Amino acid sequence: MTQVLPVRRALVAVADKTGVVELVRRLAAVGVEVVSTGRTAAVLREAGLSVREVSDLTGFPEMLGGRVKTLHPAVHAAILADKGNPAHLEELRARGLEPFDLVVVNLYPFREAVAAGADAAQAVEQIDVGGPAMVRAAAKNFGSVAVVVSPELYGEVLAEVEATGGVSRETRERLARLAFEHTARYDLAVAEWFAARTAAPGELPARLVLELVQEEELRYGENPHQRGALYRLEHPAVARPLGGARVLQGKEMSFNNWLDAEAARAVAALFDPGRPAAAIVKHHNPCGVALGASPAEAYRRALACDPVSAYGGIVAFNGPVDEEAARAMEGVFTEVVVAPVYTEGALAAFAGRPNLRVVETPLPGPGGLEVRPLEGGALVQDADRVVEDRADLEVVTSRSPTEDQWEDLLFAWKVAARVKSNAIVLASGGATVGIGAGQMNRVTAVDLACRQAGERAAGACLASDAFFPFRDGVDRAAEAGVRAVIQPGGSRRDEEVVAAAEEHGMAMVFTGRRHFRH
Repeated sequence: MTQVLPVRRALVAVADKTGVVELVRRLAAVGVEVVSTGRTAAVLREAGLSVREVSDLTGFPEMLGGRVKTLHPAVHAAILADKGNPAHLEELRARGLEPFDLVVVNLYPFREAVAAGADAAQAVEQIDVGGPAMVRAAAKNFGSVAVVVSPELYGEVLAEVEATGGVSRETRERLARLAFEHTARYDLAVAEWFAARTAAPGELPARLVLELVQEEELRYGENPHQRGALYRLEHPAVARPLGGARVLQGKEMSFNNWLDAEAARAVAALFDPGRPAAAIVKHHNPCGVALGASPAEAYRRALACDPVSAYGGIVAFNGPVDEEAARAMEGVFTEVVVAPVYTEGALAAFAGRPNLRVVETPLPGPGGLEVRPLEGGALVQDADRVVEDRADLEVVTSRSPTEDQWEDLLFAWKVAARVKSNAIVLASGGATVGIGAGQMNRVTAVDLACRQAGERAAGACLASDAFFPFRDGVDRAAEAGVRAVIQPGGSRRDEEVVAAAEEHGMAMVFTGRRHFRH
């Protein structure tokens, strides 16, 4: 460590009192004088510590109910004085002031107050003014002052002070960076609150700033030559990615594991937890989705759609996973299983597969914004939601779907919304039997789904995430035995496409809404 700044005098004014008593006790033990503000000073005195009030320096008591405490030249000159500048030091002496060496300040809990439901008046009172001013002043003057904005930093700063009598320049510079990040996050939270209050209904934000905090480094990214890390969105309501996911067992999660776990969880969440559903995802695409009387049955039916692609896949459930479901997964190499909860029997069964990653996470909620980075920018949109139900659909053929077909059409429609476009999903009896994903044209997607389904295509229902631009896709589906189709409609050739369905005796319904997923 180089250029150690001796710490003889500290200013301590913290909203978060965690660890502050121990901090000041240890500073006092090495001879550091501590100056503090009203509430912090009261806590320290209650602990038997001797501190000097800021009002003794300024000559003014706290004013306006505590809104004005530290906004005074006696405080800020003592923080901003450059100790390498003799003129600064002489000016302080002429005014009877002493410089601070250490500033320990954290800010009012604005984010936490808003997250807890504070009304407008309560939220405004949690907008700190003096705190950010002191933090920024100390961070700017890191050459002469060490600034500490979090109780998490107390330990390392105390260790340096106790070992060397001060704080090194390297540490002060790093603390300054953390301080500016702290005030930037704080200001952003306040700005976002005002933006939400003043935005027109349905308006996307004019400015969108996302703060991502690294959770862990990954072995590598999508490929071994790429670096990778997992980040969380910094927000009081966000505990961790995927709703606070916990890895209960297994190897370290990889970049692709997290990506596919998110996709599988989103598919499973399409279905009411009152009826078990299982989704198997490979390379961010569902390769099998099914409902069942139990989680085990749902898994077996999802697996039957494409057991080859399921090898090395990610499995997600929309409800509790029991031992029967865990046993049903034996014999199939699976990278990750994702569910809201596991029984003790399920965890015991999974324990026999130590490389299997078992992830516990709640189902995602609806809504929110989706952000996709571009070079030099990003695209932002509302997250896609599948809200269509039978009442929203228009039967456009003379033949209407049967009750069983209605159920399969709606089931396939939900799945298609989570399949990469162009997407075709064939379903029968509440299970996918064929999926054509990510194709450059829709007829190829139909061919792939029908080929995968084989004989199971006979009598199946088909969902297309967007309209059929030509009748060829419907003709191919009919050749395979598909009996009912759900699609958005809206093509210039809708009449031709509907006519094809009529010729083949198929039922066709329009949703009026597409669900592209690129």
